[in-house]
Amino acid sequence: MARGAGRAKKLGTLFSGLLECGAFCGIIFGWASLVYVLKSLGYFGQWCESSAILNPNGTLYPDCSGQDEQFSLVFTIGSFMNNFMTLPMGYVFDRFGTAVARLIAISLYTGGTLLVAFSTPDLAVLLFPAMSMLSVGGILLILTNMQVGNLFGKYRSIIITLYNGAFDSSSAIFLIIKVLHEHGLSLRAMFFFMAACSAWHLLRTIFLMPRMHIPYPLPPAYNYGLSCPGHSQSYRTYEEKRPPEDDGPEEVPLEPSAPKGSAAVEPFWPCVCSWLFMWHVVWLSVMQLRHYLFIGTLNPMLDHLAFGNEHLVSTYTNAFAFTQLCGVLCAPWNGLILDYHKRNKAHRAEGAHGALADLRASVLSLVLTVTQCVLFSICAAVPMLPVQFVTFVLQVISRSFLYGGNAAFLAIAFPPQHFGKLYGLAMALSALVALLQYPCIALVRGALQGDPFYMNVGLIAVVLLAYISPVVVTRECRRRAKELEAASSPPEASTSAKTPAQTPQ
Repeated sequence: MARGAGRAKKLGTLFSGLLECGAFCGIIFGWASLVYVLKSLGYFGQWCESSAILNPNGTLYPDCSGQDEQFSLVFTIGSFMNNFMTLPMGYVFDRFGTAVARLIAISLYTGGTLLVAFSTPDLAVLLFPAMSMLSVGGILLILTNMQVGNLFGKYRSIIITLYNGAFDSSSAIFLIIKVLHEHGLSLRAMFFFMAACSAWHLLRTIFLMPRMHIPYPLPPAYNYGLSCPGHSQSYRTYEEKRPPEDDGPEEVPLEPSAPKGSAAVEPFWPCVCSWLFMWHVVWLSVMQLRHYLFIGTLNPMLDHLAFGNEHLVSTYTNAFAFTQLCGVLCAPWNGLILDYHKRNKAHRAEGAHGALADLRASVLSLVLTVTQCVLFSICAAVPMLPVQFVTFVLQVISRSFLYGGNAAFLAIAFPPQHFGKLYGLAMALSALVALLQYPCIALVRGALQGDPFYMNVGLIAVVLLAYISPVVVTRECRRRAKELEAASSPPEASTSAKTPAQTPQ
């Protein structure tokens, strides 16, 4: 009998994936720390005007709002690509499997790090493609890693949120680069080292990841990755190694087929057109816009509040980056909320009832995430430097709940066969909304004369729209509960209790 992957191999996959997400996937969100380094090197320095500005302390400093706008534009394009390209990359992942998706991700990531390494103040334009490539490569790496939760059954949501928390924490990598640069290490040498780390990603792709996908629920004796010499065929997944006596066809789908007698899988487009998905995209988009605007304008905002004091700006930039490390600690709490109902083995629901219990558990997670974002937005609107320490803490908690909750909700609410496409589509649509950050930045620099207070107040009102999503999920839970009651009741009772088929999903 074939042996499945052992506990040691699964744990190796789990922890190596955690390291991968925490050190590489979301580094662009530590942009404020890298901007500090790039400014000291003179990138986009030609955009600083020779005219000087007098601050309240009586000292002069140049007007570099044009330089700040260029850095904000680099981040806007990079963060847009981070989300928008998730849609085609999600299709690649669903259609061609893990190995192909990871090879594309590794190529993009290596190219991005090399472009930064070869950039100079005269070639600052290379930052535009570099940050976009790092963003797309990173999001594709985490997309292939989130399926690792399928190896651990009842801890699935916890692991998905843990990986997304590690994704948030990876933004601290640019803080490490900032500190090392201040101690004399060159930017080029550090990014050459990051490019060399692609060899590790490649080895992990071969030995600790499946060629196609990790199915859920996990089949018996499931194995993945290249095994020891003489057993290299174990790199083929469970679906590909199905014995000939099985009823399944030779050419099997990318995801495991539904068990015999179970309901057919819902098609992709009805999932996309459901109220559940559409309001979830609104939930994701408005909060993501709030976070992107904060990260993209953090350096000029601190410069504005500190009246050009470089020491204060550096201190607060470091504080922000340090708080990002806590993302990996915050995100699993969201997973605990989502998986709490699975702890009781005696009353654990299975099948359709289990799926409904999972969806009900997601309501509290959705509400908490919005509440955290509202509190973060309120603190961000206060124009006082000491308050920003509280803002940093609330921001990292809110962001870790946001992305972990987004991935976990899509895995819970919709068929796993569509996860990559739905995740990619949600991120792509939210990316279109995120493009509004550049007009908002232009508004602050122009009509608002550098004071973001009124824009921040307006964003609080926009974030409140996200509360609609948990209301829609609650109504969907009630609808599904009625359908299950009708299906389990006697035939004569079920006729009167049946809910309309055309109710939006």
